Amino acid sequence: MDGSIAHPRPMLALTIRLATAGTLATMAMLVKLAGTRGVHLAELIFWRQAITLVCVTAILAIGGKLALIKTQRMSAHARRAIYGLTGMFFVYGAVMLLPLAEATTISFTTPFFAVMLSVILFGEKVGLYRWGAVVLGFAGVLVIMQPGGSGTLIDPFGAAVGLIAAFLVALISFQIQDLNKTENPWAIVFWFTALSTPVMALILPFVIGPHNAETWAIIIAMALFGALAQILLTTSLRFGSAAVIIVMDYTSLLWATLYGALVFSNTPPAALWIGAPLIISAGLLIAYRERSMARKSAKEAVR
Repeated sequence: MDGSIAHPRPMLALTIRLATAGTLATMAMLVKLAGTRGVHLAELIFWRQAITLVCVTAILAIGGKLALIKTQRMSAHARRAIYGLTGMFFVYGAVMLLPLAEATTISFTTPFFAVMLSVILFGEKVGLYRWGAVVLGFAGVLVIMQPGGSGTLIDPFGAAVGLIAAFLVALISFQIQDLNKTENPWAIVFWFTALSTPVMALILPFVIGPHNAETWAIIIAMALFGALAQILLTTSLRFGSAAVIIVMDYTSLLWATLYGALVFSNTPPAALWIGAPLIISAGLLIAYRERSMARKSAKEAVR
């Protein structure tokens, strides 16, 4: 997969992805906090996209770099906008329906869906290691969900929303990685927001509600963290393979657990501490296998 990366710089990609994880976790906390104050999901997504569009356009205009958004791949940007907007509904929905730690842990199934998609979309051969990692990861999800268990059961609907979100994030990662071959990261973010904001603007009149100053501050902060996370995420995929750098996403569980305890007074159930290591171990196995295969391919290319 490394052959599809525009400018491979693994350590820089990992560092950017680490910052992305913390930024996304903070955004997720603000999404959930806004939800507890009655802000509609669709309204949150509108403000996230609209404010990001304004920020990106302003930064490019001030820097005299509006030419960066020129593209010959508008159809690819349109597909990314469709999948991205759909994915946001599921990602934000999972955060609103589930405690932060559980929603974050289920999002870790993204690498497993990436493995499946690599087979379906690119016809890649997946060996025993990666299929074993997929099985191990979903075993972790089952532990967290505790089907038939006597502990605190996770909301099945929320879990399903979270799994669909993880699938869409995996699909979108491949789209972004493909766009990064020819497009500047700023252009990718700009066109995503420029194409999706008008769509959400049509929905806004039906979902917008009155908010006090504190709620508006939460909404704006959520959008700003979302804008920063989107730029960081897109940039990380420019410098590193999604299958490898995604390992840094696991640090978001630390943030989610901390925010859950401090902001929402949620203590993760014991099952989370059993299931999460299974999912994280599986993701690490996939990352290790991808890196080993990339190195092997590089050596064979030199010969």
